[in-house]
Amino acid sequence: TLSERLSLRGFENNTVFNGEQALEFLAENRVDIMVLDLKMPGIDGMEVLRRIRENNQKLMIIVQTGHGTDKEEEETGQLGVSSFLRKPVDIEILIDALQDAATSLKNNEDQGEE
Repeated sequence: TLSERLSLRGFENNTVFNGEQALEFLAENRVDIMVLDLKMPGIDGMEVLRRIRENNQKLMIIVQTGHGTDKEEEETGQLGVSSFLRKPVDIEILIDALQDAATSLKNNEDQGEE
């Protein structure tokens, strides 16, 4: 449903359904911004985030979760997520977070970072 709602608003997106698929998708595709849930089957979102950050510091990540704790929010901040959103999230708040992440990404590129 979220993917459809984002597509209707002009956001190109792909969907995976667990942590393993997320890591496989990232290994095979260029991704600029990721919306990541913390509670997923298999590898949970925190472990996915840790593994991503081992190899990719620049991917913009928005955490959207209904199960996140204050401790997890703090840890995701230390791992450089651009936003931590608690479900249920109004679609307009998510859109704002995506646009903020895209702006940050563009600003980093404009400053010569890739």
